Amino acid sequence: MPSPSGKTDQDSRGSLALPLGRMLDNLLERFSSSRHEVRNRRILLLLTALLLTLFILPRQEFRSVHYKTGDIASSDIRATQDYLLEDRGLTEKKRKEAEVAVPYVYSFDSRGVEEVVGRFQQALSLLKESATGTAPPDRPIGAALKGIFGDELSPTEVAVLMHLGADSNFFDQVRLLAERFAGQKIVADKRTFDADSAHGITIVDSATGNPLEMNDLTVSPLDPADVAAKIRTLKVVVNGIPAHEIATLKELVVKAVRPTLVFNRDLTDRAVKRARDDVRPVLLQVKRGEMIVRVGERVTEDQAQKLEMIFAARHGINNFFSSFGLFGLILVLFYFPYRFARKNIRKFNPSTKDLLLVSLITIGVFVLHKIALAVSAAMGTPFPAIDTNDYFYIFPFAVGPMIIRIILNSEVAMVYAAITAPLLGVMFGNSLFVVIYALLGGVVGAHGVRHCKDRGRIYTAGLKVSVVNFAMALSFQTMNESFLSMQTFYCAAFALVGGIVCAAIVIGIIPMIETVFHYTTDIKLLELSNLNSPILRELMIRAPGTYHHSVLVGNLVEAAAEAINANPLLARVAAYYHDIGKISKPQYFIENVGGGENRHDKLSPNMSALILISHVKEGVELAREHRLGRSIIDIIRQSHGTALIKFFYQKAQNCTAEGQALDDRDFRYPGPKPQTREAGLVMLADCVEAASRTLTDPTPSRIQGMVQKIINNVFIDGQLDECELTLHNLHEIAKSFNQILAGIYHHRIDYPEPAYKEKEKQPGGKKVSESSDNEPAKAPPGPDEGPKKGSGEDLKRLGISR
Repeated sequence: MPSPSGKTDQDSRGSLALPLGRMLDNLLERFSSSRHEVRNRRILLLLTALLLTLFILPRQEFRSVHYKTGDIASSDIRATQDYLLEDRGLTEKKRKEAEVAVPYVYSFDSRGVEEVVGRFQQALSLLKESATGTAPPDRPIGAALKGIFGDELSPTEVAVLMHLGADSNFFDQVRLLAERFAGQKIVADKRTFDADSAHGITIVDSATGNPLEMNDLTVSPLDPADVAAKIRTLKVVVNGIPAHEIATLKELVVKAVRPTLVFNRDLTDRAVKRARDDVRPVLLQVKRGEMIVRVGERVTEDQAQKLEMIFAARHGINNFFSSFGLFGLILVLFYFPYRFARKNIRKFNPSTKDLLLVSLITIGVFVLHKIALAVSAAMGTPFPAIDTNDYFYIFPFAVGPMIIRIILNSEVAMVYAAITAPLLGVMFGNSLFVVIYALLGGVVGAHGVRHCKDRGRIYTAGLKVSVVNFAMALSFQTMNESFLSMQTFYCAAFALVGGIVCAAIVIGIIPMIETVFHYTTDIKLLELSNLNSPILRELMIRAPGTYHHSVLVGNLVEAAAEAINANPLLARVAAYYHDIGKISKPQYFIENVGGGENRHDKLSPNMSALILISHVKEGVELAREHRLGRSIIDIIRQSHGTALIKFFYQKAQNCTAEGQALDDRDFRYPGPKPQTREAGLVMLADCVEAASRTLTDPTPSRIQGMVQKIINNVFIDGQLDECELTLHNLHEIAKSFNQILAGIYHHRIDYPEPAYKEKEKQPGGKKVSESSDNEPAKAPPGPDEGPKKGSGEDLKRLGISR
């Protein structure tokens, strides 16, 4: 109902949303522009494929792999492919065993004698520097000697060292004592060495790093205590050196001797790492379809480890290749069926805006199913008796094809269902049942909403989907040999509810799509067919002749559309609005002039033609302002095609000087020519209805001849070249027009009695009419020819009894 301000609530909301609507219109127009159409479609394809890849991976089976030991599984998890998984625990165990088996590496230094002599030389050099005062002040002699011998030297030992060091034979004596242990294995701790020997050792030369023969270990090594005892027991006699100094020298040699067999940490670590690396990973084979954990079970340590291994296997390079492969699959599934449909299906010709809508619907459908997967996984905990896979039957797989069928057409909906069903199967763990379930449900749902003219038909389509889902659920359960189980009951119940869920989602989404993308569905057309809409009421008030003409054209095209299986609702509603551009200048169109002044008499033919042509552009602007939808806007633009305004063209020819050229393009509508059957019907009906008013005696034969002539002229002018009307269609259209026009201009039979009579003259000579029918007046009866005025016979003559 109109509001007090003259606008409906819908119109008020539209005016509030006008800035946003214009912004969206500009974006859609830029995206759909033919200038970059190919580029935009390729970008749309790549973005859609990329987003779907992200939504599909990881698949449903691995959404809950982060179970810990002792957790309760909320869903059944199966392997979707064969895996060779690394058993990290067993691999680590074997690597530790290999580490333990690695022998310790000891380095043997055979240069022990030279090192002992070198220490004495270094000590004597320090003592000489100290005696001459050339030693650095920050280098105390005591600390320096301790660093050389490993222990502090007593004053006696320092004095003996300085005294003996002056003798040229001193170093020979030191060398003689050190050679007693040349080639001996001296270790720092004999107990530690014995323990390492029991584990296993390898001896290498400290200088070359080459392994030494194991028979070198036949002699038991010495520790520092053994070395000191043997040196002290040696009998050394040197002429000119007292015995106590020889004893002090022995102690100095004991302090200068170092272990020759030393544990080599670096080489041992290298050997351990090499042994660890040589151990190959222990692989665990998991077959496709193998049940890893069941819903409601307590996850064991082995199961948690296996899930973690599967999760790890799906990441890194494997996950990259899986994602890349899925991305390629999506591109192939989108591109090649699209190309096939464009080449072989006549009505499959989606625009760039249509493809954008299909892309958004596809992404929305997969996001919806991703959310549904997460919810169904969570339902395993509160309802462990219901298998997680049973919830799949309630998922709205048919939503996408139903929406696309309502917005676009059956061909696009069918191709869409064929493309998305395999991808849904991939998303649900490469399930063939899901592919069949989604494909068949989508086809049935799309078929159920064809020519959808009210919301109830969507629910009817949802019930059809429910019935088909129910049948498929029983079939699947029978194939799985689980027909006689509670799971069958759950599947059947969810399948019945699934169709209703699809219908509810479609009903909620369709109005939003209509508003944002300016699509005109049959439901929207029913709303626009209301003759009390603001723009039609304004047309009725300001241009009543055009309004009446548009209503008659609507009746003509509706009957003709039914005859040729076009969309009668779209044709009728488009006919109502095809001349709304005449609102701004109604008096310049003959149907609104009546018997008044013709304003074109004062204008040049070019100006008159310009005014007539401008009503198409103004009608398009009005339609956009009132958001009538793209299909109606296109028919407004195409309803006159590129037809020639013959009257003013001939008038201009008569006014043009002889020999002066006249361009007929100035007297033609800008077009384009009708692109659809509905647009062609509106053009034909517009011409026929206007011409029918010129018939003086509209008999059926004259109407038929007039209709045939008008259609032939339009056809010969090439106005129907770009629409899909065939010659058979034109024949059916002519028959339909003849029937409607014959009904409008039918003749009436003469009444046996006068349809009205005049009363006796009232005072003043004025007569009073008792009826207003179209029959001619007859003489009133005389005084003796029947009942008087006001009697019951007068009422009977009008068909009314007392």
